[in-house]
Parts: sequence; structure tokens; C-alpha cells
Amino acid sequence: MYIGQEYQITDWFYIHFTENPGMAFGMELGGDYGKIILSIFRIVAVIGIGWYIVRSSKEGAHKGFLISMAFIFAGALGNILDSVFYGQIFTASNAHIAQTVPFGEGYADVLYGKVVDMLYFPLFDGWFPSWVPIWGDEYFMFFRPVFNIADSAITIGVILIFIFQKSFFMEPSLEAEQKD
Repeated sequence: MYIGQEYQITDWFYIHFTENPGMAFGMELGGDYGKIILSIFRIVAVIGIGWYIVRSSKEGAHKGFLISMAFIFAGALGNILDSVFYGQIFTASNAHIAQTVPFGEGYADVLYGKVVDMLYFPLFDGWFPSWVPIWGDEYFMFFRPVFNIADSAITIGVILIFIFQKSFFMEPSLEAEQKD
């Protein structure tokens, strides 16, 4: 696919090809230094999350918490792999369809690649009423962001931790007391 190309699956779901150069919603730290700092931060974060999962598992952490952390770990690792390897094995896809090339001959150096986003769910759109402060009479669309499966895994992991935090982090003595 080329940048911006999309396939409509349903009225509310599209496969929409875009490349994300930075963080969530396309935010960037800026320039080559920002990209390498972001890439190194991602790698350090994934190593830290992996270490934390192993340590928490050995300490008897709640299985739901470990599963939630595994979602976050897998999503972060997926985005790192995309960023590292996508630019190494594909040509740029600005005005044409990217081509596979031998490893290392792609459009970007290691750690400088982009992350492919493709899931797009424009559930509904419309115009804000004129009485709405700041956005009155402006067009809006819900849900506008384009994302990938790795982003979804991270989001699901964080939401599960948020929703079930009381049971995930309950003190063992309180847990045994509640069972009685």
C-alpha cells in the first residue's frame, strides 16, 4: 500500500496505511537526535518491563496483572521491532508502494524507521453546535486516530490494570481475609 491508501471494510472500519515517525498520535521529539533518543528509551523501557514481569512473577503477583503487563510488553516490543526493521527492509512509500529490498538497503538506518499504523475506526462524525466553547461550529470525527495492533495491546494492558487495580494489588493478608 502507499501512504494514505485505504480499504473500507465496513462503514466504521478501514484499513488505512500510514507511517508513524514518532510516538502516539504521530508526536515526535524532533530531528534525528529525537528519534534515536525515543528508540533508545523504548528499548530500555521494554527491558525494564520484561525484568519487572519476571520479578513480579517470582514474587507471586496476580496473574491478571502479569497478563496485563505482558500485553504492554508485547505491544512495546512490536513497535520497537517495526521501528528497527521496517526502515531496513522497505523503500520509502511516499508516492508509491514500498518495495522489499535486501536487509540494510531500506529507507532508514537501524532505529530510525517508522511504525506502520493501519487500523482506522471513524465511528461517527458531525459538527459541534455553535454554543460549544472553543470548538463551536467545527467539524469533528470520533475516533480519528489510526493505530496498530501493538498500540492496541498496550492500551488493553493499561486499561486492564486501571480497571482491576484493587484486585491486582490487594495485600495477601486482605485477600485471605476476604476469602474467609
